[in-house]
Amino acid sequence: MYLGEGISKCVTLTSLNLDFSKNRIGENGTKYLGEGISKCVTLTSLELDLLRNHIGNNGAKYLAKGISKCITLTSLDLNLSDNNIGDEGTKFLGEEISKYVTLTSLNLNLSNNRISENGNKILK
Repeated sequence: MYLGEGISKCVTLTSLNLDFSKNRIGENGTKYLGEGISKCVTLTSLELDLLRNHIGNNGAKYLAKGISKCITLTSLDLNLSDNNIGDEGTKFLGEEISKYVTLTSLNLNLSNNRISENGNKILK
């Protein structure tokens, strides 16, 4: 069983805090993580630290799509610094996060990625 499968069995969770900083999580690992989180539809609070991994643009896309299924989310703390995310990944994140209509608190760290000035405009 991979971690995403384990998380997906916790369908009544309201708060989830995961720290996977400084690991070698890549695109596929992020895909599985996003799939697992997407099953946690009762989450109201999510803290996810993926500092210094290798998720890239596609990993950001998978993660954003997974989190977007958590329709009751009110608080999101997402650390994606040092992950080789570029403008494309930023676009996916911006589009998906803008759909989280119940969010009252957002902390998004995208420092030390490959985001250009155009990518920064997407998030504003």
